[in-house]
Amino acid sequence: MGGLCAGGGVPGVVGVGGGGLVRDCGDLSGERGVRDGTGARVEDERVGMGIDRAKFEALFRVPLGAEARCVIRAVDVKKIYRMGAQETHALRGATLDIRRGEYLSIMGPSGSGKTTLFNMIGALQKPTSGKVYIDQVDIAQLDTDELAWLRCHKIGYVFQTFNLIPVMTCLENVTLPMAFAGLDGEAAREKGIGILKRVGLGHRVLHKPAELSGGQQQRVAIARALANSPEIILADEPTANLDQKTGAEMIELLARLQRELRVTIITATHDLKMLQTSDRILWIEDGRIVKAARPDEIDFTAAEYE
Repeated sequence: MGGLCAGGGVPGVVGVGGGGLVRDCGDLSGERGVRDGTGARVEDERVGMGIDRAKFEALFRVPLGAEARCVIRAVDVKKIYRMGAQETHALRGATLDIRRGEYLSIMGPSGSGKTTLFNMIGALQKPTSGKVYIDQVDIAQLDTDELAWLRCHKIGYVFQTFNLIPVMTCLENVTLPMAFAGLDGEAAREKGIGILKRVGLGHRVLHKPAELSGGQQQRVAIARALANSPEIILADEPTANLDQKTGAEMIELLARLQRELRVTIITATHDLKMLQTSDRILWIEDGRIVKAARPDEIDFTAAEYE
């Protein structure tokens, strides 16, 4: 990983500050929000979105050179949960680079901190300390509207419990995120049908979740994650509620999508079958990354999960 600057920043990281959108090597601790060259906040044309969409999208353009290989970077990320006087250290200083287009599996025993790390790098939670960068952007500097844009356009989420809307058809579940992104009507319908065909559900477009098997529901969830053509797919225990055969099919589906669409896939998982398709494994224990290697370089058994 590249060296850090004296102020705690990362070389080449995009800063959001009063002078507009700049690349800075210092500590990105300025005021949040997208500003124009005079420091004034710029409003988007869409109701309720206090961002300049074109300028904000410019933040997340793929950087050039060596930085293009790293899509997510975490620097000394710590997470402490406090309840009264009691503190729980879920992460104790995680530092990692996630390469663009790789299939990364985060593994470890229950309670090790893998879900917390997953949430940090997926912009679902903010760290107690440390930095998380997506395409060199410090996500701690983004406000609520900007985080919503990031989650809508940049990242697709696949949940353990599917989280489909039961009264909607497969197609409606898949096209719902498109509506949030500003795509609707026939264009969204055609795109949604195409994605459902890609995941093997072209014949189930108008079925509702209750009419589908568990594996089919997870395929719909994966299709929904692809709705806005994200660069990153985050899958939280995607095989946990599936039988062995169906789980293996989901793993192969994710691997195929990674190859075909060149997306970065990050999973938090207990499933040892992920070893067959992952480019790299992060093994976490007690809130620390203790191993980071190719699957063939890691030797452990299922007993280590207990």
